[in-house]
Amino acid sequence: MTNKIYFEDLPNIKEAKKNLSKAIMKEKESVGYYNLPQFDVSSIDEFASRIDDKIEFIVVLGIGGSSLGAKAIYEFLKPVKEMKRKLYFFESTDPLNILSLLSKIEIKKSHFLVISKSGTTVETIAVFKYMLSINKNMGHYTIITDLDSPLDKFGKLKGMNIFYLPCNVGGRFSVLSTVGLLPLALCGVDIKELLSGAKKIQNSFFEDAYIKDVLFKKAFFYAKHHSTYHINCIFAYSETLKYFCQWYVQLWGESLGKKQRHSAFNVGLTPIGLIGPKDQHSFLQLIVEGTRDKSMTCIKIDDFKDELSIPDISLEELESLDILNGLEFHDLINMQCDSAMESLKILKDIPIDEIIVPRVDERSMGELIYYYELLTSLVGQLIDVDTYNQPGVELGKIILKNKLSEVRK
Repeated sequence: MTNKIYFEDLPNIKEAKKNLSKAIMKEKESVGYYNLPQFDVSSIDEFASRIDDKIEFIVVLGIGGSSLGAKAIYEFLKPVKEMKRKLYFFESTDPLNILSLLSKIEIKKSHFLVISKSGTTVETIAVFKYMLSINKNMGHYTIITDLDSPLDKFGKLKGMNIFYLPCNVGGRFSVLSTVGLLPLALCGVDIKELLSGAKKIQNSFFEDAYIKDVLFKKAFFYAKHHSTYHINCIFAYSETLKYFCQWYVQLWGESLGKKQRHSAFNVGLTPIGLIGPKDQHSFLQLIVEGTRDKSMTCIKIDDFKDELSIPDISLEELESLDILNGLEFHDLINMQCDSAMESLKILKDIPIDEIIVPRVDERSMGELIYYYELLTSLVGQLIDVDTYNQPGVELGKIILKNKLSEVRK
């Protein structure tokens, strides 16, 4: 992938860059996601080889970091890759959503992955209980959790298949671990290529090559102007990136919306995920003429692996649009992206950059995911927050459990 930045580098920050490099190297010693491109997939490959060929559906019971990453990758690849099995995600306690998803799968031909880092996620365990009431065959379930969590202990009592998260890997940074790799491997995704893409970005960053310069430039700009341009918009020009945008929203929002470590100030960068050209007809108006509090990253795909073109047809009263005739759709959507960016560059007061994904494959998505994880960590360091906790979420969980206890009295 390549990243073109259309805003100026900050001057006189040579020493700040050195300090940030040191901070990241120190953080790398204790934060587990940094090393996931070297993840050993042998146990996953072995497990995948043993799954009954009669299994047609892989069903993830998980929420947030337990599901969004795998969903982003699966939906990115699905239009161009023949999957071995279909993948579904039960992410909500919405009864209508549960019933709708159940209508799409066959229980006896499904293998369920119950994913909860803590092992006590209310939403996940609620849906797990419902599934067990329908299918009590423990061989149809696999648990992914932390060692010695309550869910781990339950799984051991029942003789279930269990995988563990690597140490010090938070949920929203876990897609390149068992959490994302196992469901994807069971569907036929080449997880080694996925990790290979992540490793390419890892090497470029930690060997002080191209990606490090790009990421530092963006991170310093976002941090310097985080109170002015406090809304960060991704405009992804492909429907295949819809769920990647959702993954980014969780990663960015839950990691960077915090109270600063060394002050009483609350800070944060609000993420917004948009799909072009569809959202050009809504949100682009706000970016162009609204309050100057937004930066924008356009993501486009260089090779869509298709030859779909607009027919050479002339329509009465629409002859002016014959200029479309013979144009390939992938060229049209990228021209729409370029036109939107050019309109913003003219204004000169909207920070904008462009990420070009080479093609729709595992390696490209591995690059994109690891790139955004690194960017999140860099910005977190610079705005002085703990990137890897989520105290604002925990209070709501405590209140919910108290409410549930009251109901049971």
